[in-house]
Parts: sequence; C-alpha cells; structure tokens
Amino acid sequence: MDINASIVRELRDKTGAGVMDCKKALAEASGDLEKAIIWLRERGIAQAAKRSGKLASEGSVGAYIHAGGKLGVLVEVNCETDFVAKTPEFQTLVKEIAMQIAAANPRWVSREDVPAEVIEQERQIYATQSAGKPEAVVKKIVDGKLEKFYRDICLNEQAWVRDPNRTITDLLGEHVAKLGEKIEIRRFVRFQLGESRGGNAAAGA
Repeated sequence: MDINASIVRELRDKTGAGVMDCKKALAEASGDLEKAIIWLRERGIAQAAKRSGKLASEGSVGAYIHAGGKLGVLVEVNCETDFVAKTPEFQTLVKEIAMQIAAANPRWVSREDVPAEVIEQERQIYATQSAGKPEAVVKKIVDGKLEKFYRDICLNEQAWVRDPNRTITDLLGEHVAKLGEKIEIRRFVRFQLGESRGGNAAAGA
C-alpha cells in the first residue's frame, strides 16, 4: 500500500525510528499510526531509536570460521557497558552476526557507508536497463532496484538467514529491548580462501 509521507514523518517524530522501519510498520498496520507504534515497540525499534544518542563504546569482537577453515569472519559489535557485553545474550548475538556475514556476504554495515560513486554507478546501470520508458517510470524502477541493492549488500538491511522475515536491524532492535542498551555493528572483515582482494572489509560510521 502507498504510505503518505506526512504520517511517516509523524511516526518518526513519535518513535525516532528510521524511515524504512516506519514505512514497514505502517504497511504492517495498514496505515494505522497507533498500531504502527506498537509494531515498532514490540520489535524494540522504537526503544533502539530513543537510545541512538547514547555512546556505544564497549562490546565484543566475534569470530566465525566456516567450511573447514576456508571462510572466516571478524566482527565488532558495540554496546554501552562491559556488563552487557559479557552477557550470554550479547555474545550469542555477536556470533549470529558473524555467521550472517559468512553466509550472506554483505559489503557494508549500512547504506550510509556505501560510497556515493557506487550508488551513482548503480543508478546509471538501472537507468540504462530501463531506457525508453517514461522518466517517471524510470525513476520508480531505479529507486526500487536501489532499495533491493541496499538489502543485498548492507548488513543491517539484509534478511536474517535464520528468519528471512526479520532483518539484522530487527534482530539488533530486539536485543536492545532485552538488554536495555544501544547496540550497533561497527565493522567487520570477511576472508574467503583464495580471494585476490584479501578479504571484504566494511566499517560503520
């Protein structure tokens, strides 16, 4: 369904959640603002947004080795206190994220990390593929394909391999609700045996 921009802004103002999370919540709630707020709160996203100004300077570096030593991942996940960093729930989350990186091969943590030149290159490719169509149609197609591009290569926006109905952002939000602290993925590196580039590394802001 089409979501009015004004209600998206209102939901953002009330919860502090991101645009994409607000749109998803409103779609799930059939445009009902209060139900959308509840949807966000149930997934910890609203609470996560409220804590976005907090400093996440503690955390843990997790490692995952797969395929008989042919694939390895290191990931840094931050939280606010050393106490939470040492909890089994947080350590399990770090391992799950490392496994996600191994399985889904993201290139960046979030869309904000994607270089502008990469985005422009993708836009040009999608526009060329849609050549001959009306300008408004081309724009819609390009925007849609760019959103899919982000979902494919940005860790936070990828579908969780254990539950494709939830994103990694959803998973983080749920742990924020459980543990009561800001949690964010700072950076990761993924090594594949025989890779000429020496690994795929990405750092968050």
